[in-house]
Amino acid sequence: MSEPRNPSILVFDVNETLLDLTTLEPVFGRIFADAHVMRDWFAQVILYSEAMTLSGLYAPFSELAGPALRMVAETRGIEISDADVDDLKAHIATMPALPDVAPALEKLRDAGFRLVTLTNSAPGPAPTPLERAGLAVFFDRSFSVHEVGRFKPAPECYRLVSDELRVEPQDLCMIACHHWDVLGAQAVGCAGAFVRRPGNAVLSVADMRQPDITADGMDALADRIIAQWGRGSIA
Repeated sequence: MSEPRNPSILVFDVNETLLDLTTLEPVFGRIFADAHVMRDWFAQVILYSEAMTLSGLYAPFSELAGPALRMVAETRGIEISDADVDDLKAHIATMPALPDVAPALEKLRDAGFRLVTLTNSAPGPAPTPLERAGLAVFFDRSFSVHEVGRFKPAPECYRLVSDELRVEPQDLCMIACHHWDVLGAQAVGCAGAFVRRPGNAVLSVADMRQPDITADGMDALADRIIAQWGRGSIA
C-alpha cells in the first residue's frame, strides 16, 4: 500500500462528526430516565451494522435504529412502543449541525479543498439531514454505503468514493470522530483525520496506524489540514 500524498478531497463522516448526536438524548431520557443510554444504543447500532457486514448481510442503517432501541430496552426490562421508535427516528432526521462545523467547512472550501460526505445512512427523501442542518451547500457530492450494501469500515465504502470521483484513494482524506472510520479509510490508502468529540477518542494499539491529523474540534482540525496539505487540486 502506497503512502498517502497530499489529499485534495476531504470526505466527511456525517452522524456525530457533523451533526449533533446529543440532540437524541431527550428521547432516551424520557424512555429510560437516563439520557446517557443513548451512547449504549448508538454503540449497539454500530456494532450490529459491522456484524451484518462481516456476516454478508445488509439492511439500511435506519432499519437498525428501532430494533437496537428495543434490544437495549429489553436488557433493562422496558417495553418500547411504535411511537417511541417513531420519536427516535424523527429526532435522527432533524439533528442540527454542531456549532463548529459550518465555519470550518467554509474555511476548508475557501482554501481550495473539495468537500464530500460518506455516511452509513441510506439516502432518503428531501430535505436530507444535511439540508435541514444547513450544511448541504458546502458539499459537492454525498455518498452512502447503501450503494455498496456494506457498512463502514468495509473497504468497499471508501473505494466507492474514489471510484465515483475517478481519483486514487491517496487523493482522499477521511474525516471522522470515530477512529474505526478513519482506520478503515487509511487501510485502503486514504489519509485520515480525527476530530475529537465528547465520548470519542483514538485507540492506541501497537503497530496500528494512527490518524494523520488529530485535533480538538473542527476549527482546529481545519487549521491543521490547511497547514499540512495546503491548497488541494485534482489532477
